[in-house]
This record gives sequence, structure tokens and C-alpha cells, in this order.
Amino acid sequence: MTREKLSKDAITAALAELEGWSLATDGASIKRSFDFKNFSEAFAFMTRVALAAEKMDHHPDWSNVYKTVDVTLNTHDAGGVTALDIELAKRMNRYFA
Repeated sequence: MTREKLSKDAITAALAELEGWSLATDGASIKRSFDFKNFSEAFAFMTRVALAAEKMDHHPDWSNVYKTVDVTLNTHDAGGVTALDIELAKRMNRYFA
């Protein structure tokens, strides 16, 4: 997967297919909050995502407070959103389902 920055149109098209995700106010990231039943479910989700992110060599900016996981994705060395961010967002949505 390439680390080329996506155009605004490409990001908009991808977000139309990514439930819950939106463009961050900086315009260079996508973001989403995931709410779970409890801390254990949130932590299990983060563990599963961490394993996928490690395999992809692409890691999220995220935080966890009790049952909520807030995520921001961008590719730092590309200066914005890339196909890697879209793929990781898709995986997160599948893991959340």
C-alpha cells in the first residue's frame, strides 16, 4: 500500500463508505470515536487493532478513557491521509462490528 497523500476528493469518497469517520478539523487526518459496553471491550478492541497496525507498520494516534476509544489517523511522513489510513479505518470498523 502506498504512502502517497490522497486528494481531498479521494478522502471524501472514502469517508462516504466509512461509517462513523469524518475529516478532522486540521484537514489532514480522519477521526472517529468508538464507544463500547465497558473498559474490557474497549481494551480488547485496542489490542486487536494494535496487532493489525503492527503488521501494517502503520500506527494510530488514539486515546482511551474507560469505554471510549478516540482515534485520529494520518500518515505523518506523507503529511496527510493515505490509503494506509483508509485501510486501517476499515479494519477498525470491522473489528467494532
